[in-house]
Amino acid sequence: MDFFSTAAKFSLFDVLSLIGGLALFLFGMNLMGNALEKKAGGQLKTVLEKMTDNPVKGFLLGLGVTAIIQSSSATTVMVVGFVNSGVMTLRQAIRIIMGANIGTTVTAWILSLTGIESGNFVMTMLKPTSFVPILAIIGTGLMMFSSSSKKKDTSVILLGFATLMTGMDLMSGAVSGLKNVPEFANILTLFTNPILGVIAGAVLTGVIQSSSASVGILQALASTGAVKFGAAIPIIMGQNIGTCVTALISCIGANKNAKRTAVVHLYFNVIGTIVLLIAYSVAKPLLNLYFLDNMAIDGFQIAVVHSAFNIICTVLWMPFTRLLEKLACITVRETEEKEKYEMLDSRLFVTPSVAVERCKTVAEKMADISIETINNSFELIRNFNTELYDKVLKGEDKADKYEDRLGSYLVKLSSLEHTKEDSIEITKLLHIISDFERISDHAVNILGSAEEINDKKIEFSGNAKRELAVMISAVSEIVSLAHSAFVNNDLDSAIQVEPLEQVVDVLKADIKAKHVERLQKGECTIELGFILTDLVTNLERVSDHCSNIAGCMLEMAHSDMAIHKYLRSVKDGNKKEFNHYFDYFKMKYSIENI
Repeated sequence: MDFFSTAAKFSLFDVLSLIGGLALFLFGMNLMGNALEKKAGGQLKTVLEKMTDNPVKGFLLGLGVTAIIQSSSATTVMVVGFVNSGVMTLRQAIRIIMGANIGTTVTAWILSLTGIESGNFVMTMLKPTSFVPILAIIGTGLMMFSSSSKKKDTSVILLGFATLMTGMDLMSGAVSGLKNVPEFANILTLFTNPILGVIAGAVLTGVIQSSSASVGILQALASTGAVKFGAAIPIIMGQNIGTCVTALISCIGANKNAKRTAVVHLYFNVIGTIVLLIAYSVAKPLLNLYFLDNMAIDGFQIAVVHSAFNIICTVLWMPFTRLLEKLACITVRETEEKEKYEMLDSRLFVTPSVAVERCKTVAEKMADISIETINNSFELIRNFNTELYDKVLKGEDKADKYEDRLGSYLVKLSSLEHTKEDSIEITKLLHIISDFERISDHAVNILGSAEEINDKKIEFSGNAKRELAVMISAVSEIVSLAHSAFVNNDLDSAIQVEPLEQVVDVLKADIKAKHVERLQKGECTIELGFILTDLVTNLERVSDHCSNIAGCMLEMAHSDMAIHKYLRSVKDGNKKEFNHYFDYFKMKYSIENI
């Protein structure tokens, strides 16, 4: 009933004045902010880029920039843009955001000047109703009679500020009649409930996307004398949450660090509000502060509360900037594989050649993951630790996902019309991603052997260790050659893979033969033999997949995908180059004299 009674006593002209005043306020703020950013924006951006290495400087810059352009949202959006482009790190951005939250309170202090009541000439001139007409006259004069672009920018700033203050004055006048309406005061008492107050402040600010404007509205309402401290404090807290909406919208489509920057802004205000709201709710009964629910607040006091809230939040968070960074990183997780998958957009099928190029980029990422995974498994044989163990399992899982999604995409892509080169590239990628995925599978098999050795406290003989180390070194090199052949399109590396693969085959046979000799002499056990056989078998199969990759690369260069035909030709010894590298690697990885 209170709401409808109040609405009935609030005339249509009052409603139009309130809405019109808000429109002028927002227009003036936008006009002034844009003009300020245009006039000083380039210089401000240069300063931000160069002076964010020091935390204190970053904080002061955030404060100063926001105080100048009168918008923490604009500063935060600017910072999100810097982080997205790589100009600024997330850690640097946090200090600027902290400063911006204090800088945004300057507007409330300027608006509080409307409440000045004094017969003193100096104090009277500080009232907006006194100096705003002067600013409007100067601004209009510069706009009409000046040809200088800089002076015109200044005129827009002055006219924007005059419009803003006129809108504020119009809102205050529109609601002035409500001071004699008891039902209006009754509605405002609802917001003495802290939760309702915070929600109201957050929603209002989120809708108009400006905490300065929503604080201005609150100050206009406070001019009626009906707004109490108990209602204003929670609303102000909520207004600081609502101001995060603009930054969150701006980070849509940005990279993960830019999104984290917006999330930092949100956490700063949300957690700060929760902490201070709890403190306020606890202090109220303990210190008997219930009188605040009946004590009117004015525009000046709203500015004080607004500044105090942001200053206290900043002081609370200052020692925990790393925690803010971690929270943002946990919320917006590392999803490199998802970022790559997003490149596999079916809309690219309209331009198949672009889609093929995207597939190559994703396949290279998959190759990196597989090679890192197999190298980690080699290290586990030499030095078992849980960190590497987990990395191998995660790496194999990632490689599986890449192979599944990329393979499905390539199959769909292959059904389209392509140039001959693109068709060969698609076929090549379908072959190669399968081999890289199988390499990561063998990494898990090797991990299993390393785990068994570690759990059972098994130790190979000195000769067996040395022989195994030689074979691991050979396979490490063949893995590196195959990776380089694919990622760098390095045919020189590809040529060396098959000769080295043949040497690995020889090593496998020689190591098994030497194990049998040790077994006959009683220098080894059957259990150790099983583990050793599993290891050398997996190592040899890794080299087989590297051979497939290199063979595919070489045949692609000749526009012929007859990989097995090529491999048979080099194994038959028909190529001098093959024999040269085979002899070189056979000597390099000999176990005869160890």
